[in-house]
Amino acid sequence: MRGRRLLRALGLRWRIAILLAVGCLLVAVAIGILIHGARARQIGDAARASATAQLISVRKVYELTGRLDRDKVGEADARIDCPQLPGPLRAAALAGQRSTYLDMAGPDPVVWAARPIGGDRVLSVRQSLAGERAELAELDRRLVAYGASVVALAALGGALLASRLSRDLRAAAETARRISAGELDARIGPSGVPGARDEVAALSSAVDSMAASLQQRLEAEQRFTADVAHELRTPLTGLHTAAELLPPGRPTELVRDRVAALRTLTEDLLEVARLDANREEPQWEAHALGPLVESITRRSGVAAEVVGGRTPARVRTDVRRLERILANLLANARRHGGGPVTVTVSGTTVTVRDHGPGFPERLLREGPQRFLTGAPERGQGTGLGLTIALGQAQVIGARVTLANPAPGGASATVALPPA
Repeated sequence: MRGRRLLRALGLRWRIAILLAVGCLLVAVAIGILIHGARARQIGDAARASATAQLISVRKVYELTGRLDRDKVGEADARIDCPQLPGPLRAAALAGQRSTYLDMAGPDPVVWAARPIGGDRVLSVRQSLAGERAELAELDRRLVAYGASVVALAALGGALLASRLSRDLRAAAETARRISAGELDARIGPSGVPGARDEVAALSSAVDSMAASLQQRLEAEQRFTADVAHELRTPLTGLHTAAELLPPGRPTELVRDRVAALRTLTEDLLEVARLDANREEPQWEAHALGPLVESITRRSGVAAEVVGGRTPARVRTDVRRLERILANLLANARRHGGGPVTVTVSGTTVTVRDHGPGFPERLLREGPQRFLTGAPERGQGTGLGLTIALGQAQVIGARVTLANPAPGGASATVALPPA
């Protein structure tokens, strides 16, 4: 379990290298066991054959001379009724069988050969296998060394092979992050070995095709939004002028109110179009945040309590855009939330909080979407206020965080860069 967690924590390149090395290690171990076993059997068969040949030779000498003369039997360690003779071999010899006994595991590796002579006596030959065991040990050391070399080369080759794959995948992930951040012209480009069509190249091509299609659709939507806003601006100006010429009365007030709402919506659409096109350039200034927030809150027309208005922290910002952000957040809190509304200044952050039903979970999860307010309990609206607030915050390098703090209500925190 711990090794599995460690493997998950590693990058793809090291996972592939480790898995390839482990695979090669298992293959090397299996091959080494097979080679060791085959060589051990070969040594054992040769030792048994040699011991049997020596036993035959010793038996002939014994039958001719009636004794085991070393000058006649050569280097064979031949004995009659040897006390060290293994019990199973002695029993087989007394049963009338010519047998051998191999012992490679003991401290003194030997091979025995025995046969009966003269009824209840046993003639045996003993041959040391120390040299053969040393040879087998040397073979094992070479197998280990060769196996370690193969595993190391496999790990190195796997790391080099996976390095290119990992690099291409990281490039794809980075491009996807850039696209999600709004850089619609980001592309991965050709990847993998030139001329080859592997899975990574197919993935890169699919991501690039998706990005191109997404860019076309979003640009078409942005052009449509800007065109609609521009086309509505001229007739709305005439409609506003005509509404001002109507005689006083309740119907006139209703018409003027709706015309003003349409003009506000048109201006919001134009602002969204400019933000989508990344054409906004901030005018940087340094200001004390507390007094600036107090002034913006007063001009917003929203009855809100400012806490920390004397905060001396200074921020680098565009005053007009910051006012647009806070005014939209205050209007959203008044329209969709519940009182009291508070504005808290702490360091270089400003938090606007209401005590209404809070933001819907979908909005907190996916962020604000234009023309979608998120939940019926937060009232009606176009959904452009939060969209514009977040867009303007991005222009001035600020970060807006939406949350539903306990025990209830909604909060929007604007973190500004210090001066």
